[in-house]
Amino acid sequence: MSETESLLEFPCQFPIKVMGKHVDNFDLLVVEIVRRHVVDIHEGAVSTRPSKAGNYLSVTVTIEAHSREQLDAIYMSLTACPEVLMAL
Repeated sequence: MSETESLLEFPCQFPIKVMGKHVDNFDLLVVEIVRRHVVDIHEGAVSTRPSKAGNYLSVTVTIEAHSREQLDAIYMSLTACPEVLMAL
């Protein structure tokens, strides 16, 4: 597959999963970072799930993605944040 080919057809619904320490407002931080690249995050597009021991929090934000470049920019912003341990 070449660099210009994609398995995704844009626009599409795309879930972004982010994990970090379970601290106050981690979910708001994730949404704030994603909002820098997405105009509209719909109600119900954000879900959270604590780890079994409650030390970590997984935040999933489902967006309408318009391009691979947009997704790359979101992931770069998320992984540049020190509070984010992993973004999938």
